[in-house]
Amino acid sequence: MFSHSDHIREIESVSLGAATNRDDIVVQSWLRCINQHRLDPAQACEAYIVPDTELREHRQQSEVLISIARSGLENLFRQVAGQNYVLLLSDRQGVTVEFLGDPLFDNNLRKAGLYLGSEWSESRAGTCAVGACIESGNALSIHQTDHFDNTHTPLSCTAAPIYDVRGALAAVLDISLLSSPIKKASQNLALHLVTATVRRIELANLMAQASREWVLRFARSPEFLDVDPEAAISIDGSGRIIGMTNGGAKILARSVSRDWRQPDDLIGQPISRFFEIDINDLPNLTRQRRTQDRLVFARDGNALFAHAIEPNIAVRAPASIRHEIPASLRDLGRGDPQIATLQVKAAKLAARPLSILIQGETGTGKEYLARAIHDSSAVKGRFVAVNCAAIPEQLIEGELFGHVPGAFTGANAKGRKGLIEEADGGTLFLDEIGDMPLALQSRLLRVLAEKELMPIGATRPKPVDVRVISASHRMIETLVREGSFREDLFYRLNAATLFLPPLRERSDFAWLLGKIVERHRAKEDSLVVSPAALDVLETYAWPGNIRELDNVISVAAALCQNGVIEPHDLPDALLKTTGVAKAKEPHSQKTMLETMLAACGGNISEAARRLGVDRSTVHRQIKRYGLSQRT
Repeated sequence: MFSHSDHIREIESVSLGAATNRDDIVVQSWLRCINQHRLDPAQACEAYIVPDTELREHRQQSEVLISIARSGLENLFRQVAGQNYVLLLSDRQGVTVEFLGDPLFDNNLRKAGLYLGSEWSESRAGTCAVGACIESGNALSIHQTDHFDNTHTPLSCTAAPIYDVRGALAAVLDISLLSSPIKKASQNLALHLVTATVRRIELANLMAQASREWVLRFARSPEFLDVDPEAAISIDGSGRIIGMTNGGAKILARSVSRDWRQPDDLIGQPISRFFEIDINDLPNLTRQRRTQDRLVFARDGNALFAHAIEPNIAVRAPASIRHEIPASLRDLGRGDPQIATLQVKAAKLAARPLSILIQGETGTGKEYLARAIHDSSAVKGRFVAVNCAAIPEQLIEGELFGHVPGAFTGANAKGRKGLIEEADGGTLFLDEIGDMPLALQSRLLRVLAEKELMPIGATRPKPVDVRVISASHRMIETLVREGSFREDLFYRLNAATLFLPPLRERSDFAWLLGKIVERHRAKEDSLVVSPAALDVLETYAWPGNIRELDNVISVAAALCQNGVIEPHDLPDALLKTTGVAKAKEPHSQKTMLETMLAACGGNISEAARRLGVDRSTVHRQIKRYGLSQRT
C-alpha cells in the first residue's frame, strides 16, 4: 500500500529530476506546485470553501455560462447516476460555481472540497484536476496519488476546459469520486463523457451568441454532422471568423500551422484563409444538400463534412421599446441588430450605478457610448474622460489623484484636484484601461472598493462617489492571464460588459455615413457621396472603424467639387486596398469591372482575386451596374 511518506518522497525525488511512471501532465503540475506555488507536500492543504459573499460574486460573473451549461450538466449527471460521481463547474479561478451531487453525502463532499464554493486552483489545492486543467488547457484525470496533497489522495478527478467563443478559457467541468478503483484507466470513460459534455456546452454557447451570424459546424463522419457535430465556428457577413468552439479553434489553427492557444491569430481572419471556400459558398452547405455532398477542404488538405446554419433575420424592436431608449443612445446606430441589442442593454444599465467595461476595436466609438450612458443616467456630476494610454506613466497618478500643496518639488502651491475627484457625483471614463500601470491599478481598486481616494502627499483619504466606465481595444482577460492587469480590479470594473462591433460588421453603414456626411457639410452647402464613391466606401474593410471613416469624409469634403464626393477625392491608400484605381470619370469602376470580367471569361472568383476584393463585392457591383456575368 502506498503510504503518505512514500507519496511525499516520490514528489521530492521528482522535483530533483528522478524518473517516474506518472503522466507528464502530473509531473509538470508537481513541479509547478514546488517551484512556482511554493507548496510543501508534507504540509496538508485541506479543502477551502470561499465565503458566501465571494461565492455570490463568482456565480454572478458566471451566470450566463451556468445557464447555458445547466442542461449539459444535468444530462451528464443522469448518465453517471448511481456511481457516486460528483459534478463541479468551476470558473477560471478554480472556484466551484455549480455543483451536482448526492445530498446524502453532503458532509463528506464538503469536507473533501467536492462542493459549491470550493476552490481548486493549483496554487491553493496543489495538483488536482481543475487546477491542472486551468494551467494546461487540456482535458485530464488526476487519480488518487497523482494529487500533490495527501488530503486529496483518496479522490479521483477528471476535468475538461470550457472555452468561450473567442478562444479564452472560461470554466472547467470536473467529475469526481470520493474513492474509486485503484487503476487510473478506470476513469477513461469519465474522461470521454466530460469531454463530450464540454463540446456540447461550447456549441450551445456559440449558437446562443451567433443567432444573427452564419455558423459552420464540422464532423469527420456525415452520419453525426447534423446531430452531434465535433466543432463549430461563427462567421460574420463579410466572411470573417468571429467565434469558435475549442474544436473549431484547433481545426482553424491546424489548417494554417498555427497554435490554437493563440486565438488572436484566428479571430477576425477571413474564412478563405483556412478553407477553400468563402462566404458565398455557405448557402451550398445548408441542409438543402445531402450530408454526403457537404464536404469542405481545409488549407492543410484535411477534408471535413460541414453544415452551414443561416443567420436569423432579427425582428426590429417594437416602437414602444425604441421610444424607451434615451435619445443619446438612439444616436449610436439605426437598424443594425447588434447595435439595437446594445442600445436596449445600455439603456437598462444607465439607470444603475454599476461599473461597465466597454470592449471594441480602436475607433468603434467607445467614448461616445460611455458619454451616452452618462447622459442617459440620473447622475448630476460631470463626465470626465481619461485616456490611460495618452498620459505619460510618471504623470498619470497626479492627473488621476491630484496632490496636496507642496506634495513634491514643482507641485502647485495650492494643490491640485485630480480627475477622479473632478468626477465626484458623476462618471469617470477610463479609456484604454489596459495600459494603466500595475501600481496605479492597486490605488484605483481602493477607490472602487472603499469609495475614497488619497491625493499625493495627503495623510487622510477623501470620500468620493464616482461611477466608473472603462474601455479597451485589448481583451482584458488576456492581460489578466499575462499578469499585466490585476484580476481583482478586472472583476470590479466589469460588473457588466458591452461589446461595440467593428464597422465592417455593421449593417447600418449607410445611416452612419449619412450622419458623418451631414456633420462635415458646410453651413450653406450640400454634401453628397456619389454612387461610385459609395461603392468604394462600402467595399473597404475600415480597420480604423468609425474614426477612420470620419477622417476620410472630413478630407474628402475639403477636396471635392460642387459638394459631390467622387472616388478621386478619397485617399490613395483606401482606393488601392479596395482595388479601385483613382479616376475622375464617374463610370470608371463600371468600365474596369466590365474589362476584368471579360478578361476572366466571366469567372467571378478570378475577377475578385485580381481586383483584390471578395466575391460578394463583385456580385454586388454587377447588380449595381446592371452587368451580365459574361460581359
